[in-house]
Amino acid sequence: MHAIRHHAFGPADVLELEEVPDPVPGPGQLRIAVEAAGVHLLDTSIRAGQAPPTFAVPPLPMVPGREVAGRVDQVGPGVDPSWVGMDVVAHLGPRGSGGYAELAVVEAVRVHERPGGIDAPTAVAAIGTGRTAAGILDLAGLTADDVVAVTSAAGGLGVLLMQGARNVGARVVGLASGSKLDVVRRFGAHTAIDYRNPDWPAELRAAEPRLTVLLDGVGGDVPRTLHAMLEPGGRMIRFSADQEGYDAPDRDVVDVLGPAITDRLAELEQAGLQAASDGTRVPYVGTVLPLAEAARAHRSLETRRALGKVVLVVGW
Repeated sequence: MHAIRHHAFGPADVLELEEVPDPVPGPGQLRIAVEAAGVHLLDTSIRAGQAPPTFAVPPLPMVPGREVAGRVDQVGPGVDPSWVGMDVVAHLGPRGSGGYAELAVVEAVRVHERPGGIDAPTAVAAIGTGRTAAGILDLAGLTADDVVAVTSAAGGLGVLLMQGARNVGARVVGLASGSKLDVVRRFGAHTAIDYRNPDWPAELRAAEPRLTVLLDGVGGDVPRTLHAMLEPGGRMIRFSADQEGYDAPDRDVVDVLGPAITDRLAELEQAGLQAASDGTRVPYVGTVLPLAEAARAHRSLETRRALGKVVLVVGW
């Protein structure tokens, strides 16, 4: 089969399309003929050798990719043969686990049948980014009385969070830059703010005198400014790697990544797929590239040029 591998940690150019042996499913596993593989910013950190401390350093060479959609073509010992021929989607695990490839092996217990009406790129967005959005929204506890600011609102996660906030009747502020504001407006923002405009805080305050909740996955100066704009009793829901302290006892900072989400992954994956299927929270797959262009996909994320979810497709 063909797969993307890298033999050293480094910049995106270390990713190369190679011919490698076909994987064979072992006991309790099945093999998926991959149609689409999701790409995450975390994938770029792992590739660069800068993964968070909670991630073990993967052995090299490695095939990145942690979520795939496709059709089951083979099962291992102990797996129901009725899986063969089924359209499925699966998260392969926390590390780079073989998703950027024509064939991927995964434990059968991780696999979900793909809901009808969802194509492969949408499915990989729903099971990965969609499960994170489901967990964040559940823990955020938004109500119709909230005015919610979403950073990186044109990204795969931001689009889903805006839809979730709109679903409960909250007012939504989406922050992005340049032409990405069109995406922000398309997916539900009542107010779209270009954070690269030096006067954006004044623009936001004029448009939205109240701000009660901040959903932030980027960290840095922008969310710090937004946190200071929250009304007393407001809260920041943080799902970035930023661990900076905030000295504001009347405006909580709630970190939601960790056991509160990781202990519920199967449940949240199903919730993400169901939401995509019934139209409640539909992923925006804005950047679709062939498998061979994995390096380009990584660069688009690292330079913040990507729109929505980034997906690699097999067969282009």
